[in-house]
Amino acid sequence: MLRNLLAGTRKSLRYFSSDIISVKWKKRDGSEIVTKGKIGQNILRLAHEYDIELEGACEGVCACSTCHIILEDKVYDNLPEASEDEEDMLDQAFGLTATSRLGCQIKLTKEHNGMLIKIPSATRNFYVDGTFLLYN
Repeated sequence: MLRNLLAGTRKSLRYFSSDIISVKWKKRDGSEIVTKGKIGQNILRLAHEYDIELEGACEGVCACSTCHIILEDKVYDNLPEASEDEEDMLDQAFGLTATSRLGCQIKLTKEHNGMLIKIPSATRNFYVDGTFLLYN
């Protein structure tokens, strides 16, 4: 029985390690950090796991723009189109770019391995500040 249990554990670990990718972040202060994320995990949750300043005031339900991120062209071009709700929230984001998305709406895939995510220099949190910007 113990032998079967250990064999199952090895299979689980092998499966788990194959579903891990590297994600590089460029933080507000210009510093960079490399993290490890799980396939299927959203970018907002990954940021929180590593204490990266990506707020997510709405807890990831696409009701704010505080998890606004900027992606590389090649990553952005391979994502599914943003929903109308996400587009509406992005309209409120500070520093919107052609490759902006909400971190709560992007799930990691194997194709994202090595991707670079840029955190904008400021964010708007209307729930807390009205129209004020939060700078770091």
